[in-house]
Amino acid sequence: MRGKIKEYALITFATLLVSCGVYFFKFPNHFSTGGVTGISILLAPFIPFLTPGSLVFLINMLLLAVGFLIFGRGFGLKTAYASVLMSVSTWALEKLIPMDAPMTDEPLLELIFAVTLPAIGSALLFNMEASTGGTDIVAMILKKYTSLNIGHALFCSDALITVSACFVFGMKAGLFSILGLLMKSMLVDSVIENINLCKYFTIITVKADEITDYITHVLHRGATVQDGEGAFHHEPKKVILTVLNRTQAVHLRQFARRTDPHAFIMITNSSEIIGKGFRGQ
Repeated sequence: MRGKIKEYALITFATLLVSCGVYFFKFPNHFSTGGVTGISILLAPFIPFLTPGSLVFLINMLLLAVGFLIFGRGFGLKTAYASVLMSVSTWALEKLIPMDAPMTDEPLLELIFAVTLPAIGSALLFNMEASTGGTDIVAMILKKYTSLNIGHALFCSDALITVSACFVFGMKAGLFSILGLLMKSMLVDSVIENINLCKYFTIITVKADEITDYITHVLHRGATVQDGEGAFHHEPKKVILTVLNRTQAVHLRQFARRTDPHAFIMITNSSEIIGKGFRGQ
């Protein structure tokens, strides 16, 4: 139960991050970088009795209903929660903090926040196998019923929505939107990789017992020990393999150098570790 509470608290934080980035920076500047928020920004001038926040709410609720009709109970509960929270929070911000103009007169600065906040929030959600719904639900439906390349289809639809901003809001807003789409596509992957970044150690040493004891009893991580032999002098050595987070990696590097100054240590960055204590367990 404690784990579920922490998980949903993080989902709530990530979703509110997305909502703040969308409402405070995307909506006032007409930055349309794809997805449901991009569609809402484009449609708002043609439906004056509905605000962009109201359109986000309506479209997301419609897509959620379709998702539950098609997938039933198999539809992701975390995605449904994040989608409802994002729709409601965006709509609530419009009521509580009305905005008639951008916060500053620096569109590039606002674009950075308009892309960065939702990208960080989306990366946190993707890392927990959740999302804010919207076009992700369309992707799930396409994946079930067609053989389309979903990634390409979504990118093409986002690109079409983004380019449309040039015709609806003018070339300046359109070009900023195109720049925002390119930034978003790179930033989400970068944030996910940094969230999951671990350090993979290969340590060749003659003092394997001391180092493995430190790994298991002080750092509380596992390790694999293999027999090795030096190619030049043919002296027997041990090869230690282990994976640690960044903080633990600093401690192990310092300890290994103190314990065996002649140890050969290779440290590699890895963002995909699957196994006990990491992803998939």
